Amino acid sequence: MTELHLPWLEICVVLPLVGALWVGRIKDSNLARLHCLFFMLLTFTFALGTWLDFVAMRASEAQDRFHLTSRLFDREIFQIDELSAPLLPLTALLFALTTIATVRAKARRFSFSWTLLSAAITLATFSCKEPWLIIVLLSLATIPPFLELRARGRSAGMYVAHMGLFIALMVIGWGVVQSEGTDLKVHSLWAVLPLLGAVFIRCGIAPFHCWVTDLFEKATFGTAILYVTPLAGVYAAARLVLPIAPAEVMRTMGLISLFTAVYAGAMALVQTDARRLFCYLFLSHAAVILVGLEMVTVQGLTGALCVWISVGLSLTGLGLTMRAIEARHGRLQLNQYHGLYEHMPMLAVCFMLMGLSSVGFPGTMGYVGAELLVDGAVETYPFVGVAVVLAAALNGIAIVHAYFLLFTGKRHITSVSLRMGRREKVALLTLVTLLLAGGIAPQLNIGARHHAAEELLKQRGPLIETEHDHANSPWWAPRLIAPQTASEHPLPMPVSNEQD
Repeated sequence: MTELHLPWLEICVVLPLVGALWVGRIKDSNLARLHCLFFMLLTFTFALGTWLDFVAMRASEAQDRFHLTSRLFDREIFQIDELSAPLLPLTALLFALTTIATVRAKARRFSFSWTLLSAAITLATFSCKEPWLIIVLLSLATIPPFLELRARGRSAGMYVAHMGLFIALMVIGWGVVQSEGTDLKVHSLWAVLPLLGAVFIRCGIAPFHCWVTDLFEKATFGTAILYVTPLAGVYAAARLVLPIAPAEVMRTMGLISLFTAVYAGAMALVQTDARRLFCYLFLSHAAVILVGLEMVTVQGLTGALCVWISVGLSLTGLGLTMRAIEARHGRLQLNQYHGLYEHMPMLAVCFMLMGLSSVGFPGTMGYVGAELLVDGAVETYPFVGVAVVLAAALNGIAIVHAYFLLFTGKRHITSVSLRMGRREKVALLTLVTLLLAGGIAPQLNIGARHHAAEELLKQRGPLIETEHDHANSPWWAPRLIAPQTASEHPLPMPVSNEQD
């Protein structure tokens, strides 16, 4: 396996861990925020170096050069491939920008030490390919939000019940996989269904979505955003379910996720609380990405992986924008007009840009990925493509509706300035720049995600179906399995109507 030039992965995990221990001793919230920001920016620098080093080597997999963890545990723990390499700088950036955008009004309630610990666990999860280690790390990631709920004196029953079931299903499912033998390409439903249930719980697929709204209602907005937007549940699906699941299970996952995507989009239209609106937008987008994983074709999977990156950036930006408005206005209700545009025009523009980017508006990073996902869905089953488009339309309408309620409709009178601060401008404008740059020049993201999709499909080996069998069989019928490789599914290039 190719070795990185430096122990980037270990440094990315150790830095926020050391930062958590250091910041935990600081009592002053503003000083803690500055120290947390230092560690997160340093972590982002090394995470970006990891990705650039991996890209420069043109390798399919890589591990650290000095093998520090292998000397302690007698095995190599941290490895990256084309799926996980860009997720490291993405995750570090989301944590760093959330720290930057935390104003003094929020700093007193936002735990910076637990944020650094969550960053370390999430980065370790995305740096790992060993199933049992992924399960352990995903289980550990549930602890910081629980401790925050307890520290705030809020009931954690809903969260504990769902996360406890999530952990139990992962352990049971992969235990059955090991008992059946990890060399098998297809495992029984007794092994796959618990893992699929765990993925549904972590991603908030209906009917396991109520913990998400409960978390956003009771935890701090920043903690809730950072727990869901890296989409660790999708990573679990790609590592634990996709390589071993039969085609019938993948179809079931897609149909249930498709229902959740449309249902959550419809629910977003009728929410009267801004945080609940954000929850249902997240649930709809996470479900759409799982629909892309279900297609098991290079085009659909490439689209899903591209949407994963764009949704992580855009929804984090949307959440930080709403968090900044809350810091000035209090909890936002969507049952009346607020007329805030005159006092916070830049926040209004960021709200609209982030929201539209999340649904794949032309000119943003999510546009090409959404097109690939829809095209792959239409080629698979026409009704799936229609449902994906319907979910995106509902989400777009909900975002525009919320924009008019928050920023138009009446004149808001106040004697206090509500404009963005310098730190919030840095965080939000960074995300806007990335989203617009990704829309103007999407080739880097599309190419990297295309190779990642091919590698994921190679793991399924003979489970990959031919396009002919896939397109001509009804959705309820069993499908034939053809032994072919993912390289036989090149990413189709867009053509004009005249060429058609």
